[in-house]
Amino acid sequence: MDEELEMQLFEADEENAGPDASSEEKEFRRRYFRELHRMQVELVKLQDWVVANKKKIVILFEGRDSAGKGGVISRITQRLNPRVCRIAALPAPNDRERTQWYFQRYVQHLPAAGEIVLFDRSWYNRAGVERVMGFCTDEELEEFFRTVGQFEGMLMGSGIQLIKYWFSITDEEQVYRFKARIHDPLKRWKLSPMDLESRRRWEHYTWAKEEMFNHTHSDESPWWVVPADNKKKARLNCMSHLLSQVPYQEVPHQEVNLPPRERHEDYERNELPREVIVPQIY
Repeated sequence: MDEELEMQLFEADEENAGPDASSEEKEFRRRYFRELHRMQVELVKLQDWVVANKKKIVILFEGRDSAGKGGVISRITQRLNPRVCRIAALPAPNDRERTQWYFQRYVQHLPAAGEIVLFDRSWYNRAGVERVMGFCTDEELEEFFRTVGQFEGMLMGSGIQLIKYWFSITDEEQVYRFKARIHDPLKRWKLSPMDLESRRRWEHYTWAKEEMFNHTHSDESPWWVVPADNKKKARLNCMSHLLSQVPYQEVPHQEVNLPPRERHEDYERNELPREVIVPQIY
């Protein structure tokens, strides 16, 4: 394991076992980091295959607030080239964007050949947040359900592979995670007024999600549900499933030889002024 994984292993967050953890819990943590590292190696191979074969992949991450979408996205992208694998996390639409064709602001974030784009929430905001919170009209929602299949069909027809994930957690687990955000200053920024309102409207969100699945799940563009009460298991399961969805193969690389440094007799390095050097506190 490298230094970053070792740091995560001993990180004291609410999901990690403490010093009194059972041997079973400790073994799961060791297994988690071994599997995480192994799958991140495979994701690098997948990335190389995408670049070499000029493939285009779009992955949507939807689900309950606090369901762990951001955590799995960060683990997927942690070892990847940000020029190849990008995250699209769009803010609320501005006044101009509200007058556009609904899908228009998402289209500009779609991948070109040799790219992967992960949408941290997507055009399905219309069937979820916007619907539940009253940010769209019934007519706009009906139009979304009527055209989203056509839109995704055009994406796939253009050569984009589309993968859609829904992260699901229980009522009790969401309460626990929201309370953790309230009391942890490092996580308080994650708790928005919209999150608090989503808590009150839990049943409305459930109903909206079920209707969204009824309208938008198909053999050509299926939804994949990730049970996410256990964050670590959800990350591994999602990453493993993602790898199984792409028919990648390891791309051979030419051997790299580091060239020797050129040296010039007339080169002399200038000394930097001491006042511009960062204080060496550590």
